[in-house]
Amino acid sequence: MSMTEISGSSENEARAGTDPRRALFKAVALAGDTVAAVRPEQYGNTSPCPDYSARQLAQHLVAVLRRVSVAGSGGHPFTVPSFAEDVREDEWQKAWEDGVRDAEAVWSDPAVLGKSIELGFATVPGAAACIVYATELSLHTWDLAQATGQAPAWDAEALAAPVAAMRHAVPAEPRGGPVPFGPVVEVPTDAPLIDQLAGWYGRQP
Repeated sequence: MSMTEISGSSENEARAGTDPRRALFKAVALAGDTVAAVRPEQYGNTSPCPDYSARQLAQHLVAVLRRVSVAGSGGHPFTVPSFAEDVREDEWQKAWEDGVRDAEAVWSDPAVLGKSIELGFATVPGAAACIVYATELSLHTWDLAQATGQAPAWDAEALAAPVAAMRHAVPAEPRGGPVPFGPVVEVPTDAPLIDQLAGWYGRQP
């Protein structure tokens, strides 16, 4: 299945009443809760995401949230640095609240679901962009949770579309190089959705 087919499927879901923005903002909310729960002494912890400490994951999650707003408003997301190094350790909550406010303002109009959104590696309709960003936020939330000993209350609605799209969005081969994921880690077909998502993207649940 091509990215165009994935995008079309996402638009169909939106028209049928399954608004992909719900999944996106549930992923945003859980990411924010996870960032807020990191203790100061944990920022230096290593994580399952190679070369990312817990601090860098928190900085990256803030950056992804900012990119959601920039992309949704027609900008190029890579104008936002990959790490929000401007955020001090005592400013996570404010930075996250500001990011949520900006993202909600951009994505509140249903028309954004049909707009062409630049992701940096592809241009897709807004409905598909919601799933891409829900996937990225969920994966890095899982990384941060693993790094800091958290057990987030994963939301099935936030994960359903990312799991449904993952095999088509990022095939099992090739991995590495320009595809920034390790080999697929096999998990049982009845495993929790977050384990299925993490395993497909090269994490060990």
